[in-house]
Amino acid sequence: MTATLDDARAALDRIADPASGQGLVKAGLVQGLVVRNGRAGFMLEVPASVVASYAPVREAAEKALAALPGVEQAQVVLTAQAAEGATRVRKGAKISEDPQARMVPPPEAEKPQHVRHVIAVASGKGGVGKSTVSTNLAVAFAKMGLRVGLLDADIYGPSAPKMMGVDGDPLFENEKLQPLEAHGVKLMSIGFIVDEGKAMIWRGPMASSAVRQMIHDVAWGSEAQPLDVLVVDLPPGTGDVQLTLVQKLRIDGAVLVTTPQEIALIDARRAAAMFEKTATPILGLIENMAFFADPSTGAPIPIFGEGGGVAEAARLNVPLLGRVPIEIAVRLGGDQGVPAVIGEPKGQAAEVFIGAAKVLWKSVSH
Repeated sequence: MTATLDDARAALDRIADPASGQGLVKAGLVQGLVVRNGRAGFMLEVPASVVASYAPVREAAEKALAALPGVEQAQVVLTAQAAEGATRVRKGAKISEDPQARMVPPPEAEKPQHVRHVIAVASGKGGVGKSTVSTNLAVAFAKMGLRVGLLDADIYGPSAPKMMGVDGDPLFENEKLQPLEAHGVKLMSIGFIVDEGKAMIWRGPMASSAVRQMIHDVAWGSEAQPLDVLVVDLPPGTGDVQLTLVQKLRIDGAVLVTTPQEIALIDARRAAAMFEKTATPILGLIENMAFFADPSTGAPIPIFGEGGGVAEAARLNVPLLGRVPIEIAVRLGGDQGVPAVIGEPKGQAAEVFIGAAKVLWKSVSH
């Protein structure tokens, strides 16, 4: 007999919330409950002012889950709710900056065990193809003979499992999650833990806790076979998850992804500013969806404008790593789980990704 989600909820509701007297589920403290393949766990989310007092509750919850039939590993993460009462300010007003966003790498930042280099792929805006770039760069590194990992840190919209064509349940061995593997790349994503299509309704602290675990609680490499490079696919924007990553993960440098039009460039500049404030080098910029080649003549048709990424790279004084055209092979690769670097290796887009990977590896390894 194997425990179900209902069994887990019933067990957790027998543990009283010290504040309300209700069971943990009825009190709304259980977030992201998972029971599958011998593992059970959830986020215990409480107000920041009382986190310390809930440590015994966390322990009791772990024991309750561990006692369920078929559960071999139980884990409860105690996390704090975000403070409420944020106030909107007018444009031009002075805003106190987060003291943790500073002009030097945070002292607590470190690389995961047995990982040599870390490259973050970022964009200020969603929908510009950041995950497409991340997956193709990771596969391009693997084709160069490197040991490669891909961390899908987009908690709210994980796409790496689909784009890499892999699905499964990460095993928990020797107190570490074991990444899955596809196309020669080790892969970890929240998409392996939650069902596809399920909304991740998590506050910032919960999402940040999940990211911290995927950084440091995954067996990316070993002493005998360390990972040469870990590619981190960041979520769009400059919020809690991004700040957690630059605080907890020592990054060799970042790659900015944008499309040519100004509305995407505006947000790319915000991402660049975040990296500058945390003293993270920007290794270069990739202009995605740069043009569509006319089927009859091959002439570039600038559907989203022309030259925006080129000009922005010059403004930031960083290398333009490439201009990726709009190609059917790229779209098919994402849908079918075979990145264009493998599926259409002689295509123009694949050549851009391979060229960018070579430049990036030279930059971080010297």
